[in-house]
Amino acid sequence: MAESLDLLMFAAACALLLAGYPVALTLGGTALLFAGLGILLGVFDWAYVTLIPQRIFGTMTNETLIAVPLFVFMGVMLERSKVAEDLLDAMGTLFGGIRGGIGLSVLAVGALLAASTGIVGATVVTMGLISLPTMLRRGYDPGLSSGTIAAAGTLGQIIPPSIVLILLGDVISTANQEVSLDFTLRAELEDKGVALRDVVSVGDLFAGSLLPGIVLVLVYMAYVGLVAFLRPKAAPAIPPAERLGAGGPVAGRLLRALVPPILLIVAVLGSILGGIASPTEAAAVGAVGATLLAGFRVGDAGPLRRASVIAAALALAGVLVLTAFVDLRIAREAIPPGDRIGIVLAYLLCAVVAAGLAVCLVRLGSLRILPAVMRSTAEISSMVFVILIGAALFSLVFRGLGGDDAVRGILTAMPGGEIGAVLIVMAVMFVLGFFLDFIEITFVVVPIVAPVLIGLGLDPIWLGVMMALNLQTSFLTPPFGFALFYLRGVAPASVSTLAIYKGAIPFVLMQIAMLLVVASFPGLATWLPDLLAK
Repeated sequence: MAESLDLLMFAAACALLLAGYPVALTLGGTALLFAGLGILLGVFDWAYVTLIPQRIFGTMTNETLIAVPLFVFMGVMLERSKVAEDLLDAMGTLFGGIRGGIGLSVLAVGALLAASTGIVGATVVTMGLISLPTMLRRGYDPGLSSGTIAAAGTLGQIIPPSIVLILLGDVISTANQEVSLDFTLRAELEDKGVALRDVVSVGDLFAGSLLPGIVLVLVYMAYVGLVAFLRPKAAPAIPPAERLGAGGPVAGRLLRALVPPILLIVAVLGSILGGIASPTEAAAVGAVGATLLAGFRVGDAGPLRRASVIAAALALAGVLVLTAFVDLRIAREAIPPGDRIGIVLAYLLCAVVAAGLAVCLVRLGSLRILPAVMRSTAEISSMVFVILIGAALFSLVFRGLGGDDAVRGILTAMPGGEIGAVLIVMAVMFVLGFFLDFIEITFVVVPIVAPVLIGLGLDPIWLGVMMALNLQTSFLTPPFGFALFYLRGVAPASVSTLAIYKGAIPFVLMQIAMLLVVASFPGLATWLPDLLAK
């Protein structure tokens, strides 16, 4: 029993999580219980327990994780400012005249919301409430409608900026660093011709997932278009009179709905991929931009409304200029003395942004939007970090019991070498994704298996993208996919659970095909990060 205490600990944690006990308390409590058993049996060193406060302090001082509450704030603020509704209305106007047009609109808006929020549950619920009744009323097949909405919602897992990619990137970065510091293992890999990456950042994972995410959206759209072509009654077009009858000129509606969110996405992602901001600083840009965008859009007519619109427009312009021309990195090199004019202009732009932000905050506070957004952000962020602390404690005790060596022995003994190890890890993560949220899997499973897989010579960026795609697939797979549960909660009674499951299956098959494509062509995940690193 003493020798198997590490595996028993992992099995006990999974059993308790599946039984419905709180995640953070389960992870921390299981770790402390098995640490005590290990001490009694003489297989656990008490010195590991003394490292727990240091591990928690290190977690709380991790600058990368500051991006989590900022991106959550950005996503919740955009959700409350009705961005999704305006986007769907505009895209429906643009594509509604063709068969399958509403489905294409849902996928396009899902991709934009994924790049704006990265929160799967919020996206699925929002799209389900807004789009599903419209699609059913227009005569769309219930299965196609529900499958399209669920698939569009899960794009927040893979299209950056994504909470999943931030957390996964931080864990993968730590695992890569562990392998890099093991000089014996590093020498063995170099003898095999495998060059380890010195540093892997969240930005690298963002860049690596961008192309697979875009390809996945295009594949989804091709499927919806094919269904509309083969089964016209399953995805009919909207009559022109109904499509263009309200809302003002089409061009104006498209510009108002599409341009601000797209500019915000470009500012956030562009600053990361362009190397002028880390994900944390880009998340701050996104939070400020989302607040300004909300102040620009919400509220009734009146002098204060006009003032907030003008202030928000000027401030948004300032944010875009700053992200385009100013290095936002906190750890950047000193600005040369000759750039004093640029410094003065940057300060002026910051003053404009600050003034506009103040006006918008007052406006959003008076409409009771800001308190609701702050409360939701605090709840979601607290949940993430409490789970993170429990997972850090679990990981520490698991390693103290020799669990990492046991996992390494199991994976290295798998038939097929690296391929067999990857297959078994992906299968385990896929099954766990039915029952556990991505946060638990990212913090419990990935820290255990990632160092082993990277130590076998696998590229950490490719591995991170594969894991993100795998988690996205499990979110969509019947009967336990989380996205399907979210959709079932808001779908009308006329849409059966079986119809939701049937509608999701083709998208699951497309996800699995995408996993196989990225596995067969790793360059799809590594080409852009390598290009940006040059």
